[in-house]
Amino acid sequence: MWLSKIFSLLLVSSLILGGCATSATDVSQSSSSSDNLANSQSKVAIAENKDSNKDMSNNLPQLEGMAKVEIQVNGSPIIIEINGTNAPTTAGNFVDLISQGVYDGLVFHRVIPGFVAQGGDPQGKDPNFTGTLGTGGFIDPNTGTERRIPLEIKLEGEDKPTYSKAKLPGKSVVLKHDRGVIAMARSGMPDSASSQFYIALEDLPSLDGDYAVFGKVVEGMEVVDGIKQGDRIGTAKVIEGLENLKQ
Repeated sequence: MWLSKIFSLLLVSSLILGGCATSATDVSQSSSSSDNLANSQSKVAIAENKDSNKDMSNNLPQLEGMAKVEIQVNGSPIIIEINGTNAPTTAGNFVDLISQGVYDGLVFHRVIPGFVAQGGDPQGKDPNFTGTLGTGGFIDPNTGTERRIPLEIKLEGEDKPTYSKAKLPGKSVVLKHDRGVIAMARSGMPDSASSQFYIALEDLPSLDGDYAVFGKVVEGMEVVDGIKQGDRIGTAKVIEGLENLKQ
């Protein structure tokens, strides 16, 4: 039993992008000193934004309602329902990146059977890239900097999501880590998600309250189950609800 618990902790740690490198045994690339810095920055972010959740999402795309996207992997479609009702910023970011073609050709750089299939590092578009996949994010051409989004988790009974806070009570989370959900990967700092995402291959309740779920596979889960590390996204497109994306 204790070995099982240790293995589960290692898997959870592997989602903390230092990020999410190609080896399934790497739990983080961050040093203890950078972890301390991230924790300090996180506390500052929470203090600054606890009363201004709406302001945190200024200048970020928002999805007002629902949408559907189709991702082609190995020639087969995966249909994902994107939930902007309960995760407007996280969903808006993803739909916006898909509409820009950011995910076309990207590699699934980490696949752990029984855990997650993870991709979305723009560096993976280059087949000759020799660095560590899992360390990159979307560089906004308008600013020349990496777009990062706040950790966004809605709790039951709340009108709006909570932002920038991890370790929320998992039982109270509206969008839980059921098999087939899609969520954002991030580093140890809550507001560090950019473009990397993962699809849960099993129910993962230990992640509830720590990572932002924003949708779920509604068709093609058998395609997801067949993804192997190194497989690429052929194309990704919005097939419903693009009109709900607000820039």
